[in-house]
Amino acid sequence: MGKTAILVDGGFYRKQAKFLFGEKSPEQRAYELVEYCHRHLKESYGTHNELYRIFYYDCYPSEKTIYNPLTKKSVNLKKSELYSWSNEFFSELSKKRKLALRMGEILESSAGYRIKPDSFKKLCEKKISVDDLTEDDLVFEVQQKGVDMRIGLDIASLAQKRLVDQIVLIAGDSDFVPAAKHARREGIDFILDPMWHTIRDSLNLHIDGLKTRTGKPPILNKKDPLHVDYLKNTKNIDSE
Repeated sequence: MGKTAILVDGGFYRKQAKFLFGEKSPEQRAYELVEYCHRHLKESYGTHNELYRIFYYDCYPSEKTIYNPLTKKSVNLKKSELYSWSNEFFSELSKKRKLALRMGEILESSAGYRIKPDSFKKLCEKKISVDDLTEDDLVFEVQQKGVDMRIGLDIASLAQKRLVDQIVLIAGDSDFVPAAKHARREGIDFILDPMWHTIRDSLNLHIDGLKTRTGKPPILNKKDPLHVDYLKNTKNIDSE
């Protein structure tokens, strides 16, 4: 039985978890995250690894007041549902055993509304005009600072100090490649979990395995006990 460290790109996880398991309360999402991570401790041949720690990387939400160019109104992000949801979610995670929060910072200067890619494409193709745009065509975006760096440093530290035998990274981009290479050179088993997010084939050259611990969408994931519909159906059966 070896030791496993699980590193979670928080912004990526929250987006994919909403897609795979449905919309949930902060408490439900925090419980789900820990349960999902623990699935990586069980190997296919029946053995269980020991959890070293779950490292969760994210940023506290922006408190900035920004201008919405479509509605021509200022929006106080501190009063938004996302702000309160995120802070409550981080609070719930902080109570979990063997889970460390690694918080980066929001790049406030990057915060703003962007036109969604599909809507932008329709604009360019002149299928719609600017006057046709609604709030649903906009998305709020903000860049994180320090998250990728912290992930890379922790991978390097875990590998260099030989604290674990295996590292599982739940993420969807390729910024981890240099750190993954270092970990593998140190003899660490490096697993990537993209949660069914499409990754480039070339990334397989830099990892020891690709594992997602839920059924493939759009059907099999809904049969997962962590899916919100499964939880609702279970409650309905229990109440009958």
